[in-house]
Amino acid sequence: VQLQAYGGGLVQPGNSLRLSCIASGSIFRINGMAWYRQTPGKQRELVAQVTDSGNISYADAVKGRFTISRDNNKNTVYLQMNSLEPDDTAVYYCKAEITSWQSRPLSYIYWGHGTQVTVSS
Repeated sequence: VQLQAYGGGLVQPGNSLRLSCIASGSIFRINGMAWYRQTPGKQRELVAQVTDSGNISYADAVKGRFTISRDNNKNTVYLQMNSLEPDDTAVYYCKAEITSWQSRPLSYIYWGHGTQVTVSS
């Protein structure tokens, strides 16, 4: 199983970006999916998460500006980021709990490689 994140880049403050994260491989079921971010010298922090039943939560810093969504048919989670601020500059990582079938269901946590988001004028 692999997670591949796309969509990072350099944008000016106030602009938008959309991140995508696609899961591939031997997937029986994708449970929770989430986006984290990390800046140098700081711990990785949760940005937004969505459960398999559609429950969503956000970090206070991004509420009202970011929207997480998932397309189960495409094994993909998205992060729409609007009104970006310089403090949103970070490497963004996707995470998913994925169940594979190997004579019985086995669930593991997977991380994608990060995608850099830079907000600067």
